[in-house]
Amino acid sequence: MTAKLKKYFPMIREKEEVLAEICKDSTLHTKFKSWTPEQQEEFLNLCTGVKGLKLLYDGFFKEIMNPEYVPKRLDDFLSHMLCQKVTILKILPGDSTRIADESSLLIMDIVVELEDRSIANIEMQKIGYLFPGQRSACYSADLLLRQYKRIKGETNKNFSYKDIKNVYTIVLFERSPKIFHIYPFHFYHFFEQKSDTGLEMELLQKYLFIPLDIFQKRQQNESINNKRDAWLTLFSNDNPDTIIKLITEYPEFLEIYEEAYRICLNIERVMGMFSEELAILDRNTVKYMIDEMQNEIDEQKHTIDEQSHAIKEQSQTIERMQKEYHKSITNTIDILRSLNLSDAEIIARICDKYQIQESQVLPYF
Repeated sequence: MTAKLKKYFPMIREKEEVLAEICKDSTLHTKFKSWTPEQQEEFLNLCTGVKGLKLLYDGFFKEIMNPEYVPKRLDDFLSHMLCQKVTILKILPGDSTRIADESSLLIMDIVVELEDRSIANIEMQKIGYLFPGQRSACYSADLLLRQYKRIKGETNKNFSYKDIKNVYTIVLFERSPKIFHIYPFHFYHFFEQKSDTGLEMELLQKYLFIPLDIFQKRQQNESINNKRDAWLTLFSNDNPDTIIKLITEYPEFLEIYEEAYRICLNIERVMGMFSEELAILDRNTVKYMIDEMQNEIDEQKHTIDEQSHAIKEQSQTIERMQKEYHKSITNTIDILRSLNLSDAEIIARICDKYQIQESQVLPYF
């Protein structure tokens, strides 16, 4: 395995070299020993090319996809995600109101202005949030309002709503929420508002959701069909054979891997990245599980509340029917008495009419 990737990336080091450097530094050695055997093996596989690099690690991703350093990469990435030519004009200020807990789940969160003046918010999430639709709609609405205020301020009295452009919310999930797994063969979900009559009107807000985990499962036995698949393979697959296939068919990705493997030459830095990823994964996995459990509890409580309400309604209905039943018997007895019938005859007629026993009629007398 190592030889396969080392042929393309000669800077990859052997396992013995990496271990020797770790052992030379007491701090690095202590950190390495604090990991489980499985984590140690995963780290060594990453550095030595036994497995490909996980480019969604924060330290790798921000280096290879930073729009300030390599703007054309993000241009190309967005062009193939949105299926249209995209050129980033500038990076816009982010949303300072983001909830603090959310930042650790985000690999990337940038807002950019495109060549046609559209706005795009691009997020790469480690673990997908619950309620992705509602959450994305809130941020999309916020982006649209911010664009409106900015353009109105720039144009002053000459403002026109035709100057407001599309707002794209693009979310890629490393581990997607459960709702996406209802469609296990689909990894590209594009949403926009449409009329039920066929009337066309530009309503500006558009959404794209890409679950990378579903893409990876689907691509296991399939070829890389186009540049969009190539980009998604880059971020979702660490199999050496797939990486070699990717850089052979799309040589431009060779440079990205080279940059990432140069980062691996700094053992202290890459160990820090790896430790941070382990901590984030643990923290976020626990939080995600708690959120999911709370969501399930809320759903169960809602179901129980609905069932309790139904039972209460049924009880009230039964109680009302019982009162009406008792009243009917009482009224019938009164009518029969008005006919001067004996109690014995009344009891016999009540038993026959209501199909009940004599013992059940006696309490009414």
